[in-house]
Formats: sequence, structure tokens, C-alpha cells
Amino acid sequence: MAERPEDLNLPNAVITRIIKEALPDGVNISKEARSAISRAASVFVLYATSCANNFAMKGKRKTLNAGDVLSAMEEMEFQRFVAPLKESLEVYRREQKGKKEARKDKDKKADSEEQDKSREEDNDDDDERMEDEEQNDEEEVDN
Repeated sequence: MAERPEDLNLPNAVITRIIKEALPDGVNISKEARSAISRAASVFVLYATSCANNFAMKGKRKTLNAGDVLSAMEEMEFQRFVAPLKESLEVYRREQKGKKEARKDKDKKADSEEQDKSREEDNDDDDERMEDEEQNDEEEVDN
């Protein structure tokens, strides 16, 4: 666990960026307000994590999963966020699946190219052996 309470806070740069994205242009936020939002966000994340951990423990698991977080959101009475979170999760999973498939395709292509290169080298070796054999045959005929 964290040694100091400040270690549990979210990074200020991330909080500042999220706040700026949420506010319209030309609206400023004081340092105190940014600090309060940062603390509130950190407390929310810790509370959500604790609730999700309870669901994982009920399932006799040590690893939190997305279902635990969604269940925790409902238990915390944040039902209105569950549907958007599920949508975001599906988008994330599709992206990850696409990346995984692209990686597999890339690996297959690399393997295929490697096999082609290996075959070419084998063919070159075979050609050299045949040339050597032909030379040996010619020398035997000459002798």
C-alpha cells in the first residue's frame, strides 16, 4: 500500500487535462478547485476499487475484472454510468482484438517470408551441390 496519503492521488497533469477537456474554452479553474477535484477523484477511485474488490472476493478471486467494476458501480448507485462503461469496454475489446489479429497476421507474414527465404537458401545450396557434382562428373569423364 502507499506510504503517504499523497501517494494515492491521481497525477495532477492527468487531472488538469481532464478538467480542461470538460470545461468550455475561456473558463479557468483555481488551483484549490483543481486540488479538490483531484482529491475527490482519488477517493472515488479508491472507493470503486474497494467495492470491486469485494465482488472479486465473493467470487473467490484475487484479480478484479470488468464485471466486478460494473457491479461496484451499480452498488455505489452509479447505474447511469454502467451502460456507457459497457459500451466503452466493448470498443476497447474490439480494438484489442483488432490489434491482436493484426499482430498475428504480421507474425504469419514474417514467418512466411522467413520460410521463403529459407527455401531460397536451400535451393541455392542445392544448386551449388548440383554444380559441384557436375564438375566432379566432368573431371571423372576427362580422366
